[in-house]
Amino acid sequence: MAVYLDHAATTPLRPEARDAWLAASEVVGNASSVHGAGQQARRLLEDARERFAAVIGCQPVEVVFTSGGTESINLALKGLWWGREPSSDVVVLPDGEHHATLEAVQWLQERDAARIRPVRLDPFARIPPDGFASAVAGPGVALATALVASNEAGTVQDVAGLAAAAAAAGVPLHLDAVSAFGQLPVRFRGWRGDAAGATGLVALSVSGHKVGAPVGTGALVVSRDARMTPLLHGGGQQRSLRAGTQDIAGAAALSVAAEQAERERDAESARLGELRQRIVDGIRARVPEAVLLGHPEDRLAGNVHLLLPGAEGESLLFLLDVAGISVSTGSACQAGVSEPSHVVMAMGYDERAARQVLRITLGRTSSEADVAALLDVLPAAYRQVARPGGDASPGARSHERS
Repeated sequence: MAVYLDHAATTPLRPEARDAWLAASEVVGNASSVHGAGQQARRLLEDARERFAAVIGCQPVEVVFTSGGTESINLALKGLWWGREPSSDVVVLPDGEHHATLEAVQWLQERDAARIRPVRLDPFARIPPDGFASAVAGPGVALATALVASNEAGTVQDVAGLAAAAAAAGVPLHLDAVSAFGQLPVRFRGWRGDAAGATGLVALSVSGHKVGAPVGTGALVVSRDARMTPLLHGGGQQRSLRAGTQDIAGAAALSVAAEQAERERDAESARLGELRQRIVDGIRARVPEAVLLGHPEDRLAGNVHLLLPGAEGESLLFLLDVAGISVSTGSACQAGVSEPSHVVMAMGYDERAARQVLRITLGRTSSEADVAALLDVLPAAYRQVARPGGDASPGARSHERS
């Protein structure tokens, strides 16, 4: 039997979300049409928007449905950049962000001469609040962005502190909650607090397939006060922030999956935390060289990010896959690209160590039998590929960016 332990890449479709998608797909009508069929579709769409908003803690009008996390991140970063004051040309970018963020900001750097102001991570992959506050308080900041939780290391950030720092500096902030949504309480209005106007937390990205909705669904929560320029033009849908005929079935499925994930969150976090600890304890007993990366406590419940000295992560992944166990070496968005983990390097490890990592992530279908299967296979796989002289000590780190 296959053992799936890569839920951070994607997680199985929820039956309830599938049923909602199929039911909504049978409704004929464009939500922008004024006739009866169109208005029936509109009611279904707005019901999904209200239900999703209730889960994420925002007003329904602030929900912009998208095709997923990558689109949401691009709309947020590019939209905020193009809506900025002309005198502002700095993007505050913590090290270790997801590639969707890194590459969107790099594109702005290459095309529009955006200047990147990095924020170093600490050895646990945390964004230091003081360092972030200093970065956003500096001159010329157009916007800032940050992960709610590291998609690789699993470390949970001090989101309220980051949002408060951005608000105090008068800077708009985007949060990438793709990895956190469904695992942590995500509360847009609570994190935004009493920020005034277009400053502080103004945008937040989530993806549907991380919580059991279909691939191709997601949302960007956009404050009513945000100054954002759309990427797509051709219609006034969704506050004119995302033109095009709206995906009613996708929105319905996303709202149902979000509700289900939120109802289960506390119980699932406790259950997955216990399974994670069994993995950590089991690997420490069998592979004492292994190092658990990320914060030991402030982390996503189902995340185990391991440095296995002397063993290439790609080789371990292959051996585990042959044994019927699915894990990853990092973000699935970099699948097929053999390169060191920039997140591990941002934590202070060298390039060699950054190639010696595995990310094991649990989800609602994970079981004790899955954990047992992993612990039966991983130690032998490690001994098979590990080279003598493996070193898990931090190497030289560099945070310079042009």
